[in-house]
Amino acid sequence: MNGRLKASGGAVGGGLLVAGTTSDAGKSVVTAGICRWLVRQGVRVAPFKAQNMSLNSFVTREGAEIGRAQAMQAAAARVEPTAPMNPVLLKPGSDRSSQVVLLGKPVGELSARGYHAGRQEQLLGTVTDCLQELRRTHDAVICEGAGSPAEINLRRTDIVNMGIARAARIPVVVVGDIDRGGVFASFFGTTALLSKEDQALVAGYLVNKFRGDVTLLEPGLEMLRGLTGRRTLGVLPFAHGLGIDEEDGLRVSLRGAVRESVVAPPANAGRGPQPHGADVLRVAVCAVPLMSNFTDVDALAAEPGVVVRFVDRAEELADADLVVLPGTRGTVRALEWLRERGLADAIARRAAEGRPVLGICGGFQMLGAHIEDEVESKAGAVEGLGLLPVRVRFAVEKTLARPSGEALGEPVEGYEIHHGVAEVTGGDEAFLDGCRTGSVWGTHWHGSLESDGFRRAFLRRVAADAGRAFVPAPDTSFGTLREEQLDRLGDLIEEHADTGALLRLIEEGVPEGLPFVPPGAP
Repeated sequence: MNGRLKASGGAVGGGLLVAGTTSDAGKSVVTAGICRWLVRQGVRVAPFKAQNMSLNSFVTREGAEIGRAQAMQAAAARVEPTAPMNPVLLKPGSDRSSQVVLLGKPVGELSARGYHAGRQEQLLGTVTDCLQELRRTHDAVICEGAGSPAEINLRRTDIVNMGIARAARIPVVVVGDIDRGGVFASFFGTTALLSKEDQALVAGYLVNKFRGDVTLLEPGLEMLRGLTGRRTLGVLPFAHGLGIDEEDGLRVSLRGAVRESVVAPPANAGRGPQPHGADVLRVAVCAVPLMSNFTDVDALAAEPGVVVRFVDRAEELADADLVVLPGTRGTVRALEWLRERGLADAIARRAAEGRPVLGICGGFQMLGAHIEDEVESKAGAVEGLGLLPVRVRFAVEKTLARPSGEALGEPVEGYEIHHGVAEVTGGDEAFLDGCRTGSVWGTHWHGSLESDGFRRAFLRRVAADAGRAFVPAPDTSFGTLREEQLDRLGDLIEEHADTGALLRLIEEGVPEGLPFVPPGAP
């Protein structure tokens, strides 16, 4: 096939936009699933999201910062993630402002009002150019929208939903989460609130997270077609344990529940993988404000017998064998939060008792002795938790890197995203770019726990310090688990979507004659 899938007598080309009736309707999952399904057919496919708002980000090999969801979708497409796949990334620093990352580099802070008042419209040319570049170098580009395309108050400045669909003239499929209820009203209302020109691009619907007998749903799908003139192109079943890198919130990739769950696919009648040794290992992750890259702990939860919980109360640390302070977009704010809730004192008591604590990026900075911040919080001099011999100074320029090295006798890779520059002044041993003092560990490296040998070595040290007879399984491969999850997403599309109809949309573009559903945009 020479990298191209022939369909209806022609080569697959062009693009498709996956929009959603709401946030978290399943756009990221569907986009990744379509990418994996297409690449298995020999199609050169790339993901794209014009504008992403997320605190979960990733560093590409060329040193560009993009959303982790797009990095995951690139993995689904079996291509290297690049900056054009997510040209605009917004990283919230408060309820009203975000850092704007353009083509992988931060360009400043903007309020939501300032962004929508003009800056967003100025970026339409940039995101359109990036999409065109990807379309020139791939057979197909599967685009992901954001939130809902029917945010009528934001339509004038939209560059990620109907704005990019209109600019690039690509068809749109709308995903709805039936598990929430009201999916028919959501599909109809989303369509009816779009202008006539926007509606002309909406080619069909995909139902997501369906439980039960699909034949009971079919009469409703036919009525929806009668009301809108558009087909439903698939009903995707509810699937547990789908491993994707979520954009935000606490619905963390590869986990079901927020507080207690396991990364790896369910086993043993839903009880989860059994521990390899005599004990389980309990990990408590402090759910700090503006928590970022909480996907770091997915690799821990992939280990049989490791239970990961997100906690926000001091008493929840009592039975934890390891406490993790994750990354955050607001180190000083998170430090204040730890102190207000009594978590700082609880962590200090753990350290004094020789019980393990791990700080990653912002968490590492909080564990240090002193913070000088005139950049992120502009708080100036702030005392850290004082558990590591580290002084942190926030720099204007952000560090974006893909380091590799060795720790605990094992090779390890990671990525760095931070303004804080750490000066390590002591410690019992070096640890990646940070250090260890007693049972307290700190590093700026995200993703290091995905290195299997290093993760097992670290967990053995944690288990020894915690006095647990926990033994990491010798054959857990996080990369293999991730690939299996991505294949499951591809299977969902292949088995439950009208792939012929999706191919025609990607190849032939927007169908002619899609009817207008009144009243349209006001």
